[in-house]
Amino acid sequence: MNILILGDASDAHAAHMKNALTQAGAAVDYLDTSLFPKQLRLSWRPDTQVGCLTLPSGRRLNLDDIHSVFWRNFSGVSVPPLKDFNQQQVAFNDSMSTMRSLMQACGTRWVNSWQAYQFHKEKPLQLSKAKQIGVTIPTTLISNDPQEVREFVEVYQKVIFKPVYGGAHTKLVTEAHLELNRLTMALSISPVTIQEYIPGTNIRSYAIGESVYTAEIRSPALDFREDLEAELIPIDLPEAVRKQCLAISQAFMLEWTAIDWRVKPTGEYVFLEANPSPMFVHFERQTGFPITQELLDLLMY
Repeated sequence: MNILILGDASDAHAAHMKNALTQAGAAVDYLDTSLFPKQLRLSWRPDTQVGCLTLPSGRRLNLDDIHSVFWRNFSGVSVPPLKDFNQQQVAFNDSMSTMRSLMQACGTRWVNSWQAYQFHKEKPLQLSKAKQIGVTIPTTLISNDPQEVREFVEVYQKVIFKPVYGGAHTKLVTEAHLELNRLTMALSISPVTIQEYIPGTNIRSYAIGESVYTAEIRSPALDFREDLEAELIPIDLPEAVRKQCLAISQAFMLEWTAIDWRVKPTGEYVFLEANPSPMFVHFERQTGFPITQELLDLLMY
């Protein structure tokens, strides 16, 4: 059984999955797209749906012989620098189009898919979709309008901000942030996501197939990702929230995901985010939840 891991050995989670899949009897290779087109070869015929992949090691795989792909990291493609910028842009676009076509047209099972990855990048749309399926989300504003931002902040006693796309940790809005010149300059560079602060507890749920594993994350940090000493305590989800986890996975086109919640003192669960390629090894070691085995089951059967 041939299984690919999208990523490379420098990523601890990719290496963990390669080792686990190999021990389970699969033939496993990394699919490092940053090596395309210089070291990675790809051919595909849309008329016959036949294609093949030749890895840098020289190992050649027919696309039909690839049982599944575990999506860990997508590194794009790497086109050598050319003197002619237009030629380089054409080469980059051609390479990316070829790679995107492989990810979408190949009948191989992707865990998770290109479509899920693309949807995750549009986080305002993700929040909107969660709301549409009946999941509670924070009161949220995405804007680059200083007046809109200041009016939003005035309504709530405590407000947080974070990037629209991601890539930085959550911070509390302060009076200094709202100073008009500073705010106008910042919002002229990029919009921002502003949300009401939700008091309560951080909860993370891993939804894998039909299984859901959940732990409370005990940390004094505003953004628990900053706290390497955060304590993970396994909990049982209310049945209604467990069903919401599965509904979120389906609505977001996810085979597996980590869903972050904030639970109010009243017990209400508020959805924050669902990640299509979450880190999990530390979580698994701390809680004992069989996440690796669940992923093996998804990829091998």
